[in-house]
Amino acid sequence: MELFTLLLVAVGAAAGFGGGQVLTKKKIDNAKTDAEKELKKAKKDAEKEVEQAKEEAKKISEEAKKDEADRRKEIKATEERLVKREETLDKKLDELDKRAEKIRKEEDEIEELKNEIRKIREKQQEKLEKIAKLKKSEAAEKLMQMTERDVKDDLKGLVTKLQNDAKDLAEDKAATIIVGAMERMASDVTAERTVTSVKLEDEEMKGRIIGKEGRNIQALQRATGVDIMVDETPGMIVLSSFDPVRREVARVALEMLLKDGRVHPGRIEEVVEKAQKQVQKEVVRAGEDAAREVGVIGIPKEVLQLLGELKYRTSYGQNVLKHSTEMAHIAGIIAEELGADVKITKYSALVHDLGKALTHKMEGKHHHISGEMLRKYGAPEEVAHAAEAHHDDVEATTLEAMIIRVVDAISAARPGARNISAENFVERMKDLENVATGFDGIEKAYAISAGREVRVFVKPDDIDDLSAIKLARDISNKIESTMQYPGTIKVNVIRETRAIEYAK
Repeated sequence: MELFTLLLVAVGAAAGFGGGQVLTKKKIDNAKTDAEKELKKAKKDAEKEVEQAKEEAKKISEEAKKDEADRRKEIKATEERLVKREETLDKKLDELDKRAEKIRKEEDEIEELKNEIRKIREKQQEKLEKIAKLKKSEAAEKLMQMTERDVKDDLKGLVTKLQNDAKDLAEDKAATIIVGAMERMASDVTAERTVTSVKLEDEEMKGRIIGKEGRNIQALQRATGVDIMVDETPGMIVLSSFDPVRREVARVALEMLLKDGRVHPGRIEEVVEKAQKQVQKEVVRAGEDAAREVGVIGIPKEVLQLLGELKYRTSYGQNVLKHSTEMAHIAGIIAEELGADVKITKYSALVHDLGKALTHKMEGKHHHISGEMLRKYGAPEEVAHAAEAHHDDVEATTLEAMIIRVVDAISAARPGARNISAENFVERMKDLENVATGFDGIEKAYAISAGREVRVFVKPDDIDDLSAIKLARDISNKIESTMQYPGTIKVNVIRETRAIEYAK
């Protein structure tokens, strides 16, 4: 039984193995068939792609051949054009060579003709010299002598007539230009004076200004160098000084004191210092305003400073800054008429009296100082020359300088523009102060009371009490020997010692 079972198992296993082999073989056959189909399909696709690639390559090759043929045609056409152009140029060169040769032959023929003409002229000249028994130079000289003898008197008369006509026309033209310029310019002709009045709102302020035993008014006069007159005139204090800058400082300081109400020597010195700074600002502003008014730009700051100081300077009673601006306007009008440089002319007219702001500090004539200062601070040389040459001791070499000289005379000669006696008075006051300051140890000196008194402040460390007495006598002796003046002059030498210390 067991044996039979084993046989059955063995037969089943063999049958199963045979069936598995049959199934595996079928699968392999099927796989081979599928692979062959895929291979054939891939071959067909590859053949199609190869054919497409060949067709594209053929097309590209044909296009390249076509492009090459077109380029060859273009190159050939270009070569043909170049050949034709070269042939044309060769023909033109041949023609030019022929023309040049022809011109050379014609030039040779012309030169031969010129030589023949020269020979003919020489022969004719020799025949004329033999006939006239004169050489060419002798004949020309005799002809000139005869012509000169015949027309000499006529030429003299003609030249004289032309000179007179030119002179008359020049004078008429100059008069027309000057009158036209003067008619277009109007300005104030009021002369400057040597006194300034300050109004008082309260009559009691006079007592404060004078102070106890006159201490306040003395301190104010000492600090400003101005003679302050407090009289019975109601509501008025008069400041008197030949120096307008000092008068202005004193006026500003006095108005500040009246407004503040505190009047004592210490306060006076402080206010005077503030007033000096304020006047300095007004000086700079005056220079800038004057340059702006006449339309001149690019003036150095140092020149504007000196120009502003002219606001407080006078020449024979005429305000120098007003005189300069008036000249600048008139000079610009004349320069336009004459074709001169308007900017240089206006600039020169504005600064021509610059030296008058420094005549009390530097020796020399004001126009020489003007030229020196303008050159020092970088003004154009044309401007410096015109300013320096506006008086007769320097020759005016430019048209602008001549215009400045003429306009200066026009502005100064107007009726009422200047007051000779006032200017002489100012000069005498300056000389009086200069005599005092000429000694050693002098700190400052003021001429007051219309020149009847000189107040001299000395340095206490250099001058003692006995030396101060001797100094007063020396100054009075020098004034007597060097100056001419009516009446008597009081020399007042003041020596003051101050001890100052600060508590910290």
